[in-house]
Amino acid sequence: MLSRPLLEEVLAYRDHVDASGSLELLARRPLPNETAALIELGLQHEQQHQELILTDVKHLFSRNPLKPAYQKQWPLTPIQSRKSEWISVGAGIYEVGHSGPDFCFDNETPRHRVWLDAFRIASQPVTHGDFMEFIETRATAGRNSGFRQDGTWQPRVAGRRRCTGSVETGLGGRSPFTGEAPVDPHTPICHVSFYEADAFARWAHARLPTESEWEAAADHASLAGNFLESGALHPLALREAPGDGMLAQAFGDVWEWTRSDYGPYPGFQCSAGAVGEYNGKFMSGQYVLRGGSCATPSSHIRATYRNFFPPDARWQFSVCALHATPNDAG
Repeated sequence: MLSRPLLEEVLAYRDHVDASGSLELLARRPLPNETAALIELGLQHEQQHQELILTDVKHLFSRNPLKPAYQKQWPLTPIQSRKSEWISVGAGIYEVGHSGPDFCFDNETPRHRVWLDAFRIASQPVTHGDFMEFIETRATAGRNSGFRQDGTWQPRVAGRRRCTGSVETGLGGRSPFTGEAPVDPHTPICHVSFYEADAFARWAHARLPTESEWEAAADHASLAGNFLESGALHPLALREAPGDGMLAQAFGDVWEWTRSDYGPYPGFQCSAGAVGEYNGKFMSGQYVLRGGSCATPSSHIRATYRNFFPPDARWQFSVCALHATPNDAG
């Protein structure tokens, strides 16, 4: 319920690090290439933790019995209804993964070719309204209605009229950033585990896209979106429709589960030393998420970025909505 260490202690530790010679090191010109690369990796890692700090604050608020409100304004944007459509992507050989001189994490490389059969992908993420319909149908059909995998899919649903910081407390919970607030059925659903996302896709006669399908579909989508800089720190309803055949809200708002296990790309090799543990040691038992969230810095995201979490994770900031892909794509 309480955050430790205190902010003053965190800032004191930062001052200690600054005084230890790190600022003098950064002021040296030119820096050795290896040192510069390590510093850049550290800065990118810091951006990841800035998002995780906001994630943890949201989680703490959701567990606090005093129901603290991060923002009083609600809804954050005018509520709009936009119907999701199916976007067709043709069969062919696609290149996925990062290339070029800009920074990327090692798990985004090497760039390689994949064959994709024709598929269709939803034009926007699944919304609270979509998921509420799923919960209602599931409640009517019974818990064992054939949608869940043989894993840990046990959301406790207490109601459906208020938004929540976690599906674990049910859609009858409260928004951890606003105390209590009505559900906006047009905002992307968030704090959904892989199991729940997969179950929703099955219920919708669809499936989750693979990460290669997602990247191919998002390759020409606008990188503009609801990121950290907006100050909303919460998923927003779709503001404006993209062009025909373009994904909406592909970036920002919510991380999107894919059906892909988090593993190495063909030809991937871990770097030597501690840096090699940065991503490589996690390549087991996790699934890939794409697109960034409302707490991700806009400068941190790109179409090739691979986030990853265990399939039962819900706490992470907006860890998931999905673009569902029909099984009968034709």
